[in-house]
Amino acid sequence: MAIRGVDRSEGLGQEVTEADRRLLTNLRRLLLQLHRTLLDWERAAHERVHGRSSSHGLLLAILHDDRFAWLRPMSALIVRIDEWLADEGPETSIDVKGLLEQARLLVAPDEQGTPYARRYFTALQEHPDAILAHRDLMTLLKSHDGPPSRRRV
Repeated sequence: MAIRGVDRSEGLGQEVTEADRRLLTNLRRLLLQLHRTLLDWERAAHERVHGRSSSHGLLLAILHDDRFAWLRPMSALIVRIDEWLADEGPETSIDVKGLLEQARLLVAPDEQGTPYARRYFTALQEHPDAILAHRDLMTLLKSHDGPPSRRRV
């Protein structure tokens, strides 16, 4: 089953298939796994400095503390995918290739790169669970790395 959507970035119609839906569902699941792992890592660092936090205190820190700010782009991508999966319909479009590219950018550690890339690099160096979550997400992304003719986009 294909759902007709319009890719406003190119002005052309784009078929959103069940394969796309499954891909985005898997991407969401793996991003959530990685995000949760990175949050746990940051929470532990936050609690070393500030002591143990209540759930409410931790939520406030996640929303307002600069220590957690670098995770907001990943949070935003997860929310964007969630909203599309919840609201998908004939008039709803999504740029699957663009979402995959955004995810690739978010999982590109770089010791000399942007503040985000440097923090992500540090997380992978310090937290073994982050490496495992990163590997799982990279496996999915690499399986959709070929030319458009190989992908159902």
